[in-house]
Amino acid sequence: MGSRTSPISQPIIIRRAVARDAKRLTRLVRGSGAYRGQYASAVAGYRVGPDYIEAHRAFVAVDADEPGGRALGFYSLVLAPPELDLLFVADEAQGRGIGRLLVAHMQSEARAAGLDRVMVVSHLPAADFYHRVGAIRTGTALANPPAVPWDRPEFEFRIPSE
Repeated sequence: MGSRTSPISQPIIIRRAVARDAKRLTRLVRGSGAYRGQYASAVAGYRVGPDYIEAHRAFVAVDADEPGGRALGFYSLVLAPPELDLLFVADEAQGRGIGRLLVAHMQSEARAAGLDRVMVVSHLPAADFYHRVGAIRTGTALANPPAVPWDRPEFEFRIPSE
């Protein structure tokens, strides 16, 4: 995924994404180094639109020290069925704990929504990340050509009640 850098040193705010975030979230998806080469077709033309942001629980991690808050990563939680639909961290921000912060935030949101588990169909290069942050491998999502011509690991986050 990206090079490993130092842990988070700047203040990070995780806030609900709004329609005006759509273009920069789309840039995070399309610019992800994890989707270069053989995986490029999965995000070619992909768009995180204002309608998507309004329909789902999308949250963005921003650098609190920058005017306008530079987007460092984001995720989207779908409630029915419970699924972590998207999770991206900007390439230059990877290895600093932002992905872990986003997962912890997602788990808190899932708990608040009364969910006891959240599924994620992982991109192959992200599988180790999900394992490291506590997701349990549950199966395999079969290829769905032409959009996704490869099998992907399925994981589940168990959300304990507080």
